[in-house]
Amino acid sequence: MKTRALMSLTALLGLVGCATTPKPPPDENAPPPAVPAQAAAPEPAPQPARPEAVPATPLRQPKPMEQVVLARPDSPIVSFRLVFHTGSVDDPKGKEGLTALTAQLMAEGGTQKLTASQLLEALYPMAAELDVFVDKEFTTLSGRVHKDFLARFQDIFTDVLLAPRLDAAELERLRANAISDVENGLRSANDEALGKVALDALLYQGHPYAHFTGGTVQGLKAITLDDVKAHAQRVFTQDRLVIGLAGAVDDALAQALSSRLSALPAKGAPRVELPAVPTTAGRTVIIQKPTLSTAVSMGFVSTIRRGDPDFFPVAFAMSNLGEHRQSIGVLFTELREKRGLNYGDYAYAEHFIESPGTTYNRTNIARTQQDMSLWIRPVVPTNGVFATRGAVFFLDQMVKEGIPQERFELMRGFLQGYTRLWEQTDQRRLGYAIDGRFYGTPDFLEQYRQAMAKMTPQSVQEALRRRVQPEALNFVFVTEDADGLAQALRSGAPSPITYASPKSEELLTQDQAISSSKLPLRPEAIQVIPAQQFMEK
Repeated sequence: MKTRALMSLTALLGLVGCATTPKPPPDENAPPPAVPAQAAAPEPAPQPARPEAVPATPLRQPKPMEQVVLARPDSPIVSFRLVFHTGSVDDPKGKEGLTALTAQLMAEGGTQKLTASQLLEALYPMAAELDVFVDKEFTTLSGRVHKDFLARFQDIFTDVLLAPRLDAAELERLRANAISDVENGLRSANDEALGKVALDALLYQGHPYAHFTGGTVQGLKAITLDDVKAHAQRVFTQDRLVIGLAGAVDDALAQALSSRLSALPAKGAPRVELPAVPTTAGRTVIIQKPTLSTAVSMGFVSTIRRGDPDFFPVAFAMSNLGEHRQSIGVLFTELREKRGLNYGDYAYAEHFIESPGTTYNRTNIARTQQDMSLWIRPVVPTNGVFATRGAVFFLDQMVKEGIPQERFELMRGFLQGYTRLWEQTDQRRLGYAIDGRFYGTPDFLEQYRQAMAKMTPQSVQEALRRRVQPEALNFVFVTEDADGLAQALRSGAPSPITYASPKSEELLTQDQAISSSKLPLRPEAIQVIPAQQFMEK
């Protein structure tokens, strides 16, 4: 108490002293008081050096014929999803397309009991679906049927794998279709797909990912029926299979399906050892073909995939640039809406293949080595370089400046809802659950939503600076005047744009910055390839 009283008395005397002691008059000749300097904002950490190569860190391996069951007793539909860890990486050199052609012949060529036409006739009255899809590392056989027809459909579905007809005439029919897909589809009818396949070939040059999943013309011509029979035994095996079931399923169905599929070969060929992928940057391929527009794809081999701590923030940021047909995206707004350049512009944190009938990425196309990409849908050729510069400009701006808080909140709210559309069917839910077995990401979409709730603009930008480097980009163009485009790219000259209607001064000023910005490409690394030669052999 004495100590407290003494402190109070001392404080009181100090206050009295302050009140009664007169202040000296100000010195008119004294210099003004110094203004204390504000603490400078901390400099962002320098971007880490890009690694020379991306190693092939193996995906996780589920146990042979591991089951993923998502039962929904209230559903009358049964969904089957058989995912084999085999894809175009298993194609022998000189027979590119063997895995895809083998899978197609098994799924569409009939069974020992049914010809190809009888197979279709059997499925039709059941309103059943039976599809196959082959990617670089995975092949998916999917089926869907009403439970009233379950027994009949299950027999057909499993016979496709266990007792395929493998008819020589059907092989020739499907081979002709596959060659036509390259010559008349990929090369001629779909510039966007051509650009994306060419980007794969550029990024993964000399790697098993490099060739088109559907094969090359000469590779397809070299395949024999004996090749198909042997390949089926090598890659469609128990040790490569994950079994997915959803909907009106029970333990009896799960056990019966596993029992039937145990007739598959237990083990097949050793898995292909994938090499590291060099992160060479600044390369450009121009595919020359008759066309009225210019399609652009750009990207780089990524150092992250699902399961990496930086994957979610980088995926968030790339969605901010814009996913497939999403008008909320920055690229869509800036390049299509404000400037009218094309139909849309999109960005992806992992390899994107559109799921038919949706705007979403396919499931079960997991890859050991992933890529990030930006996709500019076809533009008028005179705007090709400007559109490319624009996409790089807004990517670079996002990396350097981050995402503003208001924009960040808008995107977070959008993605919290939009990601739920990615899992609205049993087949997609099965797909994500099976992908999680290989990536080590159970409940992947729920993990993403939880991660978004904790993200900040700062944490997203930090991940971007670590993982996304615009100077790492490589470019593919599909156009008619390939030599003219190559010259424009080599010169680095400005690419001004003109409009048919008035634009704001702010936009025109930004256009000047875009049109004179430097693209991260090397003039000596520009290659022109005639479309007729692409994926020939």
